[in-house]
Amino acid sequence: MRRFRSGNPLFSTFVRGTCAGLALLCFAGAAEAALPPAIDGQALPSLAPMLEHVTPAVVNINSKTRVRVQRDPFFDDPMFRRFFGIPNGGARERVQQSLGSGVVVDANKGYVLTNNHVVEGADDIAVTVPDGRTVKAKVLGTDPDTDLAVLQIPAEKLTALPIADSSKLRVGDFVVAIGEPFGLGQTVTSGIVSALGRTGLRGSGVQNFIQTDASINPGNSGGPLVNLRGELVGINSMIFSPSGGNVGIGFAIPSNLALDVMRQLIAFGEVKRGALGVDAQDVTPEIARMLALEPNTQGTVITRVRAGSPAETAGLRAGDVIVALNDKAISSEQELHNLEGLSAANAAVRVGIVRDGKPLTVDAVLKAQELRTAKGDGLDARLAGTQFADTGESLRRRGISGVTATRVTENSRAYASGLRSGDVIVAVNQRDIDNSTDFERIVAGKPRQLMLTVVRGDTAFFILVQ
Repeated sequence: MRRFRSGNPLFSTFVRGTCAGLALLCFAGAAEAALPPAIDGQALPSLAPMLEHVTPAVVNINSKTRVRVQRDPFFDDPMFRRFFGIPNGGARERVQQSLGSGVVVDANKGYVLTNNHVVEGADDIAVTVPDGRTVKAKVLGTDPDTDLAVLQIPAEKLTALPIADSSKLRVGDFVVAIGEPFGLGQTVTSGIVSALGRTGLRGSGVQNFIQTDASINPGNSGGPLVNLRGELVGINSMIFSPSGGNVGIGFAIPSNLALDVMRQLIAFGEVKRGALGVDAQDVTPEIARMLALEPNTQGTVITRVRAGSPAETAGLRAGDVIVALNDKAISSEQELHNLEGLSAANAAVRVGIVRDGKPLTVDAVLKAQELRTAKGDGLDARLAGTQFADTGESLRRRGISGVTATRVTENSRAYASGLRSGDVIVAVNQRDIDNSTDFERIVAGKPRQLMLTVVRGDTAFFILVQ
């Protein structure tokens, strides 16, 4: 599970749940060893009956990723090894392991919801169900922008969790987080909904989080956040922490968003989101003065309108300041990206802008982002069985540009060398690349060695494709 720390653009992602919540009557008598079963004839409140129906749907996920590691590309050269007396042998292999949780949402089909970072780039995913069985899981699809993934396991003796309408949550509602923190085993923690619609968290893509004070710790990632009726209201995803430990600020992906992503991943293997097709940046005091904006104007200024985009069709221009989308105020570039990401492709939107100091409203129809792709088969024999696409906007906003491996077949040389679907290649032979055009140009030159600099999750490393 990933970790997010204050001041670090890569927040940590794990589950939490504190026992903050139900007002249980407590007696502090030193002689009392346990609470009485009832007071004045009234039974004490307990979450146990609800949890008896919920915990059988929560699973433990153990994923392993094997990465071939070379200290230096010269170590693969037989002449180099012979000259320096280095023994022959295959590349060293490093095994990365990730522990997390998940929730069964369809017992008949074996569908499990979890976090993308729990299974990202994994070679082997083992799911342990509450009755003790451990089964292999297949990845049906992942969505890094929302940090969600859908797995499928054998549909045998499974229990599914009912899904609630997360739009009906209110601040102050009691919630319970379930997962397996630190590999200790299934653990339940409770709290309340601290806030709704949280955005602006660095290191994350599409944002619309439920904030809760239920404790979330490593290993809880991907586990369910449930209401007191035992219904899924969120998928626990991350915590905010200056120190790396739980401080009572955790975030979960709302069930409505998770359900929409799950349906698209099952149907298409990817999520199709709408986009205006603009590059933008926050309005700073300097930009406000330059554009002669009214004092305290908040929004995001368009720096580039892409050719053929919905923004170009709608007549938007560089220098326009976007202040609202569908009547929702926008105060930053991140908010614009977030509202785009939560909108479906082909959705009609009203864009509120300020142009030359005057407010205007223009209509646009969002389009799914189209990324240029490249097939490895036609570039180099070492990349046969692979496919790549330009990195999406979410990664570029994190300062990561290059190409994403969208397909790596298991019998390919690239797979044997350690490349996995979802890996982001940011350099080839230590030459930085910005997009698939750069990637094709370097690889088409048929270099003697093909060393890829890969970013996977929060880690960067070399892969030598042979």
